[in-house]
Amino acid sequence: MRAYIGGRQAVSETDFLELALGTPVELWLGVEGESAEERAARLDAARDILADHPGMPDDLIRIAAGLVETHPELFDVVHLPRPARRRTARKGMAA
Repeated sequence: MRAYIGGRQAVSETDFLELALGTPVELWLGVEGESAEERAARLDAARDILADHPGMPDDLIRIAAGLVETHPELFDVVHLPRPARRRTARKGMAA
């Protein structure tokens, strides 16, 4: 099955995110080992984008909700059994 966002094919999770955001994922999440100066520049660019597109967060939530609705198999969650809690008996009372 092929998935398209805005006429472009999304092959990986990163493709879905980049096509939905319209920007590279690294702009929002950062990259490992970035310097303080690089981080400040990245955050400044992200603020500029949000200032130019104030509805972007709402649009992204709408896109994500649509993706979950149309492709629930991408979000299959396996529930793991919770281990039983063990309580240790107290041998005395605190003074």
